[in-house]
Amino acid sequence: MATMRERKPGVWEVRVFVGNDDIGRPKQVSRTVRGTKRDAQRAAAELTVAPPAAADGRTVADGLEAWIATHAPTWAASTVRDQTSRASLVKADKIARVPLARLTVADVDRWHTRLRAAGVGESSLRNQHLVLRASLSHAARWGWVTTNVAALATLGRRTTKPRAAMTAADVRAVIEAGERLDPAAGLAFRLAAITGARRAELCALVYRDLDGDRLTIDSSIAIERTGSVSDRQVPALLDAATKTGNQRVVRLDERTVAVIEALRREREPYGPWMLQAGERPLNPERLTGWWRFARRDAGIETRWRLHDLRHWSATEAIGRGHDIRTVAGRLGHANPAMTLRTYAHALDGADAAVAATLASALEDTS
Repeated sequence: MATMRERKPGVWEVRVFVGNDDIGRPKQVSRTVRGTKRDAQRAAAELTVAPPAAADGRTVADGLEAWIATHAPTWAASTVRDQTSRASLVKADKIARVPLARLTVADVDRWHTRLRAAGVGESSLRNQHLVLRASLSHAARWGWVTTNVAALATLGRRTTKPRAAMTAADVRAVIEAGERLDPAAGLAFRLAAITGARRAELCALVYRDLDGDRLTIDSSIAIERTGSVSDRQVPALLDAATKTGNQRVVRLDERTVAVIEALRREREPYGPWMLQAGERPLNPERLTGWWRFARRDAGIETRWRLHDLRHWSATEAIGRGHDIRTVAGRLGHANPAMTLRTYAHALDGADAAVAATLASALEDTS
């Protein structure tokens, strides 16, 4: 028998009796449904016909490990490293020992409180929460839990100011400084500003990726370190998938194409890589080193990172009125919603243009 309760408009709690436990107590499973009453009735019917499997004593840590093991083969090396590290932080807390079947929203909220009390920053807290939420979503698909309680918990984030963007003058200055350091460095910074490509994606570019004014970005360079602290080995550079595992094609301007072709004529005989002469690709850490030298030579503020060229690219494009979906495609974001969340502040300039357009319409009496 199923019962339904509307907790708030559009959010329903569905409960279904699934029998008795070993000592005769009634057992229920529940699911939170977002939608209409018909959606809740459909979920109730599904639970009644085929109630989900139990978690069989699995803990939150077990859920995290299963999630990583399932998705790691499709992730980029950097994503595997980051998500494994974040999962390890979650597993270091006592919440990891809680059985999945008994995990509640209150457990997640108390976990947030413990992290803040320990001085964990908002960015790290959010990353850990997203890892837990993703692993619980995976557990729900496998039938280990009926409700993703992390999706119901709220982070209660503090208000933060959006990161400022470099000026066009700063970008031009650092590109010119890069050109003085090495033509490949100037090209790398120009490509970062024009395409919004990530550091590892820039290092993976080869000359054949350029076809006319179309540049294909379909891989990234992952750094694999071996040896020990006392016996460091030369890191292996692996041509891996992009962060989202997707291929994208971006259009380039005439000046950028000309810079690539000039470097190609000079260096392609020595190797295929766009930013490095020879058979070995450019180490992403060397590109960061180029950035530090060029930033100092250009005289721009030390707070600017190489990644801020990508940030400038998105902010400038959105601020000049280009649509979010197109900008998201150039950045390689899997979902335009992520672009909108990250660069919502850039819409202020476009918003002013909308206001002017609407005011002009009101004043047009013809």
